[in-house]
Amino acid sequence: MAHEIRIFGDPVLKTPAAPVTDIDGKLITLADEMLQVMYDRPGIGLAAPQVGIQKQFFVYDIGDGPATLINPVIKESRGEWVYEEGCLSIPDLYVEIVRPKEILIAAVDLNGNDIEIEADELLARLFQHEFDHLHGTLMFERMTPDQRKEALTEWRRMRDEPGATPKPKAEKRKIRLT
Repeated sequence: MAHEIRIFGDPVLKTPAAPVTDIDGKLITLADEMLQVMYDRPGIGLAAPQVGIQKQFFVYDIGDGPATLINPVIKESRGEWVYEEGCLSIPDLYVEIVRPKEILIAAVDLNGNDIEIEADELLARLFQHEFDHLHGTLMFERMTPDQRKEALTEWRRMRDEPGATPKPKAEKRKIRLT
């Protein structure tokens, strides 16, 4: 089954997802399909709501192999890390956002095992970003008011450009505010 990434403005992205109650072959197949969608974009994480599935799980791969976290809970966080963040549901827009530098996340894996992962920097950011998607929160809501205003203006401008197509990676638009 082909899954398309939902784009900012789709109400499914603002709706909190329901917990996963059964880990079965259907969920495993869906996670595999989501990984392919993520790799095709390319991205490093993709939450189920981003493909219209209102369930609490996401897939990711930061180069150590693919993995899936089901019903994640962020148990601890500390520190601050400013880093440029993007989103497959808000293509071609990158904004420096402050998030905790380190987190402890608890979840269930595809084998039904309870797991905990201590993550920092990029992996911690990825987990927080995808966790937000599961709760109907987009990166715009993690920005300062000035960043949000500028980012939304830029997003609307990009969306309204006649014949606009995704820009090559080197030309993606970046917003850097402090």
